[in-house]
Amino acid sequence: MKIKQIINNCAKFNHWLFSSQCLLCAASTNTGKDVCQDCFDALPWHTAPHCQQCGLLSNHPICGHCLKEPLDFDATFAALRYEFPLDALMQQYKYGSALQTARLFAQLMITHHTLHNIDVMIPMPLHPQRLQERGFNQSLEIAKLLAKQSNIPLDYTSCTRTKYTPPQASLPLKERAKNIKGVFACSANLAGKRIAIVDDVMTTGASLNELSKTLKKAGAAHVECWVVARTLQKY
Repeated sequence: MKIKQIINNCAKFNHWLFSSQCLLCAASTNTGKDVCQDCFDALPWHTAPHCQQCGLLSNHPICGHCLKEPLDFDATFAALRYEFPLDALMQQYKYGSALQTARLFAQLMITHHTLHNIDVMIPMPLHPQRLQERGFNQSLEIAKLLAKQSNIPLDYTSCTRTKYTPPQASLPLKERAKNIKGVFACSANLAGKRIAIVDDVMTTGASLNELSKTLKKAGAAHVECWVVARTLQKY
């Protein structure tokens, strides 16, 4: 009886593996993606003209905000706008432990952005206590898949978050830069390296900017932010 149950379970797994269902509408999809083609096309792709540095909407290559207050990272590549249904998927991924969604996010990023001209990929670090609370680093899981697809080296040990602080999402926008100040450390020599920071969502960019500052101090010549989604409110 147990053997028969195991065989049935294996058959169900193989059906899920090779003929998956769309994560959004549950329709069958055999496209190699985790969403069907209709849902894939309807996603809120970040294709409108935007600032090449911060990713906010702009009719100029560099927006007025970045010209006035230069950032420590050099470019932002966001696949999507942080809107429905992407926001719901992201919340389920981060707080519902839906780890399989990392594969979809990597697929979306690869579709939107050609991964090249980078020496090292670094996922946004989590403090050890936060990692224990959540059980996984959402940025690292996405970065692993991107690294495998692009053959870009992945370094997830050299950069650490040394201070445990309140989650950025729980704070008013104006307090986020202060909350994140001085929380990262980097033990690697990055002299002359071109780095891509991989993260899930970019809101104000405070965490990404603080980590970029740390990477530049370690010698990085160029830092890009590779994110799944970008919120587009002004700050």
